[in-house]
Amino acid sequence: QAQLVESGGGLVQAGGSLTLSCAASGLTFSSWTMHWFRQAPGKEREFVATITWSSSTIYSDSVKGRFTISRDNAKNTVYLQMNSLKPEDTAVYYCKTSAYWGQGTQVTVSS
Repeated sequence: QAQLVESGGGLVQAGGSLTLSCAASGLTFSSWTMHWFRQAPGKEREFVATITWSSSTIYSDSVKGRFTISRDNAKNTVYLQMNSLKPEDTAVYYCKTSAYWGQGTQVTVSS
């Protein structure tokens, strides 16, 4: 059974930066495509970024140029570096692979 545990969320001012981490266990991490999603209050969960097993990346238009997804296969961890944060980035951020989701980590950006 795969398990994903996110960390690194918090409160930051607009224009600031945060780095989220997602530690994976119970799977052959290096073989799996990993994703970040987010869900703001009252809104549907939305795609943020993807990194494939070969480290190809895809970003939503709303975060392209500001966020960077990366992975460390030795640590079974995927990261989301978030720069130039905006109040509209406030959401619970989730890590996902295949059918597995983490529990989420809250990011709040104050104006």
